[in-house]
Amino acid sequence: MSLKINTNIPAMIAMRQLSINEGNMQTSITRLSTGLRINTGSDDPAGLIISEGLRSQIAGIQQAVRNSQDAVNMTKTAEGALDEVARLLLSLRSIAVSSANTAVVDSNQLQANQTQVQAIVESLNRIADHTGWGAKRLLNGASGAVANITQTNLVNSAYIGGQVNGQTVRSGNITMTRVTPASQTTANLTTAIANGGTVVAAGTFAINGVSFTVEPGETLNSVLAKINSKANLTNVVASHTPGAGMTLTSTKFGSKFPIQYTETTNIFNGGTPVTPAVGADAVYTVTYPVEPTPNTASETFTGGQGPGVDGLTMSSPSGNRLVITPSGNNTSATTTIGSVNVGSVRFQIGANANQFASFSLPSVYARDLGTGALPSKSIATIDVTSEQGATEAMKIVDDAVQQLGVIRGRLGAFQQNFLESNMRSLGVAEENLTASESSIRDVDMAREMTEYTKINILRQSGMSVLAQASQAPQSILQLLRGG
Repeated sequence: MSLKINTNIPAMIAMRQLSINEGNMQTSITRLSTGLRINTGSDDPAGLIISEGLRSQIAGIQQAVRNSQDAVNMTKTAEGALDEVARLLLSLRSIAVSSANTAVVDSNQLQANQTQVQAIVESLNRIADHTGWGAKRLLNGASGAVANITQTNLVNSAYIGGQVNGQTVRSGNITMTRVTPASQTTANLTTAIANGGTVVAAGTFAINGVSFTVEPGETLNSVLAKINSKANLTNVVASHTPGAGMTLTSTKFGSKFPIQYTETTNIFNGGTPVTPAVGADAVYTVTYPVEPTPNTASETFTGGQGPGVDGLTMSSPSGNRLVITPSGNNTSATTTIGSVNVGSVRFQIGANANQFASFSLPSVYARDLGTGALPSKSIATIDVTSEQGATEAMKIVDDAVQQLGVIRGRLGAFQQNFLESNMRSLGVAEENLTASESSIRDVDMAREMTEYTKINILRQSGMSVLAQASQAPQSILQLLRGG
């Protein structure tokens, strides 16, 4: 056995093991305090990836449950209004039956009955106008207006609400006409350099706050590649025309994406800042079909409305939205871009894309009820001041009652057999996914407490052994004393 003073190998071994135990102790304490087995990616990289995917799915399911509950509440709101419509129709039928009893009613009574009919018609129209869920009207025939884009090469997406300038949208084609195209911000750097030639002056320049360094003798193509590689940070790309200098172009359209260029020496622009040509926001006129048929209404859509919104994303005063593509921006002719389907609402009732359900909520305006009984007749045309009118009124009301019964039955079936059933199935899915995520991410407290106890004992014993190992060189003093 050799005895050394300068190097205490046993103490080093004890220190290394003690350091390992200290790290394990910190990990165990973190798990016990958080209740999670995975607190950082290094705890279990594969488990973290799976767990995050499950968490994302669980969050989507939870929101889908809330969406379904909102849908149930919306249908209940519509059902409550339809129940009142049914009550009004029953009152209207009683009036019609009373008016048909011409043997005992006189003209004054008939006129009074007609006054009640008009009051009921006004109430029906009021219900159609005012029944809503937030700002969305449910029973005016425009609830859930859905825009279907057919020219996807011209338009990325569109949102069309139920109202345009106070007019009710109906089903039909949507057209757009360009007023002003969107453009990109450009900045021309004046120094003319041959294509592929060397950059004589080295130095530093900045584009939108991102710095670039030009090395002596570096080629123009190399500098262009540097600029374009950072386009995700600057929103700017560079190009070069031989003999005409360099052009910087914003990758996005509109006035919200300027270009700021500065240089420390005469590199591309004589050492001076650049005054760019700021991009423009698109302006389009969009035409929709509105009530009554065959009328149309137009709105002006303007791009760049809001912080960070590009010039191709346009909105209108009515809150409608249209996102066009660069190809659409280049189209100047009036173009039919798709259609709007009115009368159906769309509910996102799943955690993933395309998991939605649609339901049609009808118009309950008096003019739209009882239209199947007699040609060109409806609740709005009822006149009970004559025997024939009263007889026709009974037929019209009977048709309206049947029409409303079908609507309420379909709405109730949608609520009970689709929305509520969906909520139950989503609840089971959430429960199972949560259990799976918990088994991966949550810590087994009993097992971890056992591990903690073991590590704590090892830590204490390591400290004791380290103390003993540190005392070992003192035995050399016995040799020195013996000498």
